[in-house]
Amino acid sequence: MSRQFRAGKPRDGLTLNRLSQPLQQATLMRTTAGVRSFRVLGIRVDALQIPEVIEKLEGWIQEGRRSHFVSLTNVNNVMEARKDPAFRKIQDSADLSLPDGMPLVWIGRLNGHPLRRRVYGPDLFLDFCRKTEGKGYSHFFYGGASGVGEQLVDEMSRRFPGTKIAGIYSPPFRELSQQEDALVVEKINQTVPDVLWVGLGCPKQERWIYEHRNRLRVPVIAGIGYAFDICSGRARQAPRWMREHGLEWLFRLCTEPRRLWRRYLIYNTEFVLNLLFEIARQSFD
Repeated sequence: MSRQFRAGKPRDGLTLNRLSQPLQQATLMRTTAGVRSFRVLGIRVDALQIPEVIEKLEGWIQEGRRSHFVSLTNVNNVMEARKDPAFRKIQDSADLSLPDGMPLVWIGRLNGHPLRRRVYGPDLFLDFCRKTEGKGYSHFFYGGASGVGEQLVDEMSRRFPGTKIAGIYSPPFRELSQQEDALVVEKINQTVPDVLWVGLGCPKQERWIYEHRNRLRVPVIAGIGYAFDICSGRARQAPRWMREHGLEWLFRLCTEPRRLWRRYLIYNTEFVLNLLFEIARQSFD
């Protein structure tokens, strides 16, 4: 059933050096629009941290021009892009491809980037709201199960009363008709949000943003997935020590094994094997 809108410090040593040299070759750094980047299995990752991301988002809002696509890139995104050329095109089109997964942060560090932490969806969202509270920016929430959007609005209103909520929409668990989709675009544009937060999960949210960005008059469109459930209080998040040491996947696998076993057991294993193969290939080139 369709929901309704509501307005409103790495170690030194020979082993690491031998590892990092081919890995650096396999993940070439480049500069795009002033942002230092590296590649993980061919997928671009921008070496930014949350304060830098917020500064960039604010700049786009102040420009008020075209929609900018922000992707929080993790192992799942990388492996989806490896398997699906169409999704790789989508991933490469992102204005920012940020290191959400700790394996990407570790690879970035081996490439010489001073990445202290991952760009974790809930942290990015909450830090942005905290830093920009009172600046008049408006937010639209697209995604989440029934009731999550309302809970998110209530929580944000409590924590950041100076934040404006333009609207929310929880899409049905089916493909929208052309008419329904056009109505969604129209309603979002009518509320004139500064940021559209999309919480549909990977790869659905990235596909949705790619397909709609040219029709939406929103400066920033960011896919933050599970952040809706975390920030609304609907779901528990892993302890910080697990999140900061690359073990969040284990926590989530234990809490939702039937839904996430393929993503974490198969994709994570494939990622490690592909990365080792890439390192070995570069070592012999």
